Amino acid sequence: MNFIDSTLESELSKGLKEVDVLLSEHIKGEYPLVVETSHHLVEAGGKRFRPMLTLIASHFGSGQNQKVIKAAVVCELTHVATLYHDDVMDEAPLRRGVESANSRWGNTVAILTGDYLFSKASDLLADLGPEAVRLQAKTFERLVVGQIEETQGPKEGTDPLSHYLRVVGEKTGSLIATSARFGAIFGGAPKEVIETLTQFGEKVGVAFQLADDVIDIASDSSESGKTPGTDLKEGVPTLVTLQILRSNDPKDSTLKEKLSKPIPEAEIAETIKALRAHPALTSARDYLHALANESKAMLKDLPDNPARKTLEGLCDAIVNRTD
Repeated sequence: MNFIDSTLESELSKGLKEVDVLLSEHIKGEYPLVVETSHHLVEAGGKRFRPMLTLIASHFGSGQNQKVIKAAVVCELTHVATLYHDDVMDEAPLRRGVESANSRWGNTVAILTGDYLFSKASDLLADLGPEAVRLQAKTFERLVVGQIEETQGPKEGTDPLSHYLRVVGEKTGSLIATSARFGAIFGGAPKEVIETLTQFGEKVGVAFQLADDVIDIASDSSESGKTPGTDLKEGVPTLVTLQILRSNDPKDSTLKEKLSKPIPEAEIAETIKALRAHPALTSARDYLHALANESKAMLKDLPDNPARKTLEGLCDAIVNRTD
């Protein structure tokens, strides 16, 4: 990533290696199946976006230390745990380019593995103090509420797109905001910087999820690491499909009818092809660009240092993933 200062890049690379080591070591246990299932997605990789943000945010203070590393691992453990649960709900066969845990071991084992990872995150939090425990509890509450709101759908009279963006803020933005806040807190950043980075994390987290929405339609599984069209199969609206559902163009009537309910497996490929050719995909990209620019603008009052330039570069990188 050419937008990162070489010295900071070296520090972040070192920090991420420490995160991976602690992540792998911390989920070891006495029970072979639990060890195997919990390592399944951790070792499959992933973008490590949340730990990276924790590490970067720490450089608005004194930088990386053991508490920052532990906090970064907490955020990744929490994220990975939610993936096990999400895949059960979505009946997803693929995650991070490998067979999902629910496909391999069944729903019960996948759910309990997610619970196990939550417990391991809590164990690390105990070393970070009551403020960290409280922040994680509030974040977890938002994650659960977001999932319930998504499952329930918008109330009558509520704009579906507004509802969806609120759900994304709860399900994705909340943990990414916490990732930035942890890094700033344990890096010793000033209070006003901690608050700015928290707000930035929330907004850039929403942008990160919306980028995944676009990628889910525009890319195949070899690029995204998960099965394209999972949300279509479940009838879960996304930024792209909501653009079409709001359309008043008569030409969209057939596609709108199809998108208003879960789409059968046999029709997924054909539907994705139609969405790739639809102007809604361009519109979604435009919305994402605007959100990334808003995120970047939030950083203008922060110290002009390599960490800030890196976060600005991340905003561009999120958008570039979808182009």
